[in-house]
Amino acid sequence: MKPKILTTGLSGLVGSRIFELLGNEFDFQDLTHEDGFDITKIETIEKEIALSPAKVLIHLAAFTDVNKAWEERGNRNGLCYQINVVGTKNIAKLCRKYDKFLIHFSTDFVFSGKKEGIYTEEDKPQPIEWYGKTKYWAEEEVKKSGCDYCILRIAYPFRAYYQPKVDLVRKMINGLKSKNLPPMFSDQIITPTFIDDIAFGLKIILEKRPSGVFHLVGSTSLSPYLLARKIAKIFNFPLRLVKKGSLKDYLENNPGVRPYQRNLALSNKKIKNLGVKIKTIDEALLSLKRQLGSK
Repeated sequence: MKPKILTTGLSGLVGSRIFELLGNEFDFQDLTHEDGFDITKIETIEKEIALSPAKVLIHLAAFTDVNKAWEERGNRNGLCYQINVVGTKNIAKLCRKYDKFLIHFSTDFVFSGKKEGIYTEEDKPQPIEWYGKTKYWAEEEVKKSGCDYCILRIAYPFRAYYQPKVDLVRKMINGLKSKNLPPMFSDQIITPTFIDDIAFGLKIILEKRPSGVFHLVGSTSLSPYLLARKIAKIFNFPLRLVKKGSLKDYLENNPGVRPYQRNLALSNKKIKNLGVKIKTIDEALLSLKRQLGSK
């Protein structure tokens, strides 16, 4: 009999791939809005969590539209704050009350991006925009709830197929296909992460149940410009289609936009020490190409 696991957000970009890859091994029970569950209203989810034989709850549900979040900045009644902070507080409180191990998904956006070098789990979060702030506050709610927990920070997740939301890598592939890829920042560092690696990393977390914070992120940090060049090479697009852009210039010319983190290089050494294998960006893109059936 498959172990039962409670989840939130299993239909999203990351969650749906976790279900595809691990659904044969675990019996996932998702607390969906369609079924009347609302994590911002504790009374709608308490009974289900209380009665479930599941020993683990994976909390993926989040408001992730960073630009829309910026429009809500300062508004604690807004959807971003309510889902990310209030919803997580409710989940953590119930995990404590009913003795569930909480696996909470967070983000690289909890960091300011001002560090010179690579962020580790020891670095103190200093978010600079509303989405990052709400995710940091969510982490704090998990920590102070008293529940047994593991926080997994992920970064720029990508996968082969998912219609509702196009991730960064597929946006680049689409831009190269249409020969209309906008200039890519060469003065910003990100850590793109193959969602298949997130899923298989989660499997080890479910087996070992470590406590604390872990960066479940890719093994390569690079600029969006260099990422686009790698995609062009691996997917056989002309390199001339990849043009160099500047985050600094973009921010200077668009004073009303949200703040951007300059450096989001994250270390995954701590989670690798648990036995989690995470691909380099080249390995991940080759896997993606195979899944897409590209030649």
